[in-house]
Amino acid sequence: MKKRPAKKIEFKTQTLKRENKIAFSLNEKEFNMLRQYLESNKIENQSRWIREVVMGYLWQKAEDNYPSLFNEAEIRK
Repeated sequence: MKKRPAKKIEFKTQTLKRENKIAFSLNEKEFNMLRQYLESNKIENQSRWIREVVMGYLWQKAEDNYPSLFNEAEIRK
């Protein structure tokens, strides 16, 4: 019996290209502190780390400010 050729399964994943850039400036102390932190924690991908920290902060703030059915005082009663 002949073997059938294996079917190729193509998975099309939606990848979001990072085409937008943001540049910001740091003073000497801030830059040294950031560089020292990255080195001490062996973070090689500086861009990814900064993106995760900033976006994580924004997501957390969005969750905290999301309207809820009850306010915090009513929940704690």
